[in-house]
Amino acid sequence: MSLRFGTDGVRGVAGTELTADLALALGRAAARVLVSPDSRAGPSRSSWLIGRDTRWSGPMLQAAFSAGLAAEGVDVVDLGVLPTPGVAAAAADRKVPAAVISASHNAFADNGIKILAVGGRKLSDAEEETVESELESLLAAPGAVAAAGGNAASAAGPSPSGDRLGRLDADSAARAWYCRQVGATLGGRTLTGMRVAIDCANGAATTTAVEILGGAGADVVEVLAATPDGVNINAGCGSTDPSALVRAVVAHRADLGLAFDGDADRVIAIDNEGQVVDGDRLLALFATDLHDRGLLAGDTVVVTVMTNLGFHRAMARAGIEVYQTPVGDRYVLEALDANGWSLGGEQSGHLIFRDLATTGDGVLSGLLLIDLLVRHGRPLAQMAAGAMVRLPQVLRNVTVGDSARLDEADTVWAEVRAVERRLGGEGRVLLRPSGTERMVRVMVEAPTQAEATAAADRLAEAVTGALGSPTSS
Repeated sequence: MSLRFGTDGVRGVAGTELTADLALALGRAAARVLVSPDSRAGPSRSSWLIGRDTRWSGPMLQAAFSAGLAAEGVDVVDLGVLPTPGVAAAAADRKVPAAVISASHNAFADNGIKILAVGGRKLSDAEEETVESELESLLAAPGAVAAAGGNAASAAGPSPSGDRLGRLDADSAARAWYCRQVGATLGGRTLTGMRVAIDCANGAATTTAVEILGGAGADVVEVLAATPDGVNINAGCGSTDPSALVRAVVAHRADLGLAFDGDADRVIAIDNEGQVVDGDRLLALFATDLHDRGLLAGDTVVVTVMTNLGFHRAMARAGIEVYQTPVGDRYVLEALDANGWSLGGEQSGHLIFRDLATTGDGVLSGLLLIDLLVRHGRPLAQMAAGAMVRLPQVLRNVTVGDSARLDEADTVWAEVRAVERRLGGEGRVLLRPSGTERMVRVMVEAPTQAEATAAADRLAEAVTGALGSPTSS
């Protein structure tokens, strides 16, 4: 098997890396690991929810994964095009597992399968490893995939047949239910008078964002990237390219703009002056607001190692503890659940309000941001500027011959120590190997952009020198 679980499920180029055969086998493996044999066999057997974003390959992969589940005796409920947090919310409400066919912010040619355990939570490392092991067994069985799975032997025993096979159904009411659930988080407050422009990334937010924000009283003055055709998802739009939204906010003199990604689990804001407000600033705003109202559990916010040093300094001034995890919203969620904390997120715009959702939710975050502005009666530009002072940050993705040797590259770490001495506590350095590519990610924060750029270039050169280029490996 060439694909492995990353920080957000299985992902690859649809049709070549992530094939229908692989999706079918993954559906079978997931059913065998995450659904007990008794609940698959009885008259009240388990159901499994599945939704997707708007990619061209989405229906194909959804059909294949659903067929794999049904072949193992699991009933499948199709929720249609729905944001990842909508699928997760429905799974939590119905206490069943789920999956989302999406590659989040990636271009349309990529796709992915995010598997959610019972209750809408992300899989643990142990669960992922077990699913991977079962998938490898299925793919290794002679003729298993060619025969739509055959009767590949595994600990689950032979596959069901007849009326023990799963059934496929659809639930057209799930979208409206999810919209009502998100709107209800305001507790009756309204957003009347707030003018907002939104960018739906030609993705799953096209089915929910206008209804949720408009239903709460916001005046949605312009909706961008809301005509998905299967290939335009995230193309020059959404949270990875909010330039059109910046223009719309300025042109309409809107109070703010909200840019979502393909599966709408993240959001980037545009303030009333047309400036981008990233996940770090948004998280600083929310953490401080909840802390001041006595609603920040443990007076702690969870972030990843990529979070800007300026955020850490702002939280220290506010008397808020910061807990740091590896990159990936799944690790943020694990920390929140393990400690009973209520807020965490990433620079990319994944913001997790754990008391309200089981995963990051871009539209929910946008709704709560507008509510925060209404309650404070101040423009977003002013509030974002006061939330934190961002240190210049430079990122370098260095393609190398062997990223696995990073820990042993003494010359690289000598350069890291030299850079850290020069920064003298006024910046920081982070090097980490990619989990899926032959690449080392270099991040430097420094008091000035020039210092950060020079240090990042110096470290990138050291990495290449120690680990080699791809052609030299």
